[in-house]
Amino acid sequence: MPLTKEQKQEIIKKYGKAGNDSGSAEVQIAILTERINELSPHFESHKKDHHSRAGLLKMVGKRRRLLGYLQSRNVERYRKIVEELHLRK
Repeated sequence: MPLTKEQKQEIIKKYGKAGNDSGSAEVQIAILTERINELSPHFESHKKDHHSRAGLLKMVGKRRRLLGYLQSRNVERYRKIVEELHLRK
């Protein structure tokens, strides 16, 4: 199930710089993380849904690239978003 408009606006408000800042790396990472977290439990009951799994892997790869970009540009922002989203142990 995709994110609702309200959920997306809440994420943008929390991680964005301005009210309509949906393009910054932090917002994109947060939105992808929310979508990944919503889709992951689906695979516990639908083990053979390979089509959706491919989409999930694309989202994970995109999030990884965005995190790499953010780490190379600004380490403090990278550390903050990783800590807030609980992405690393």
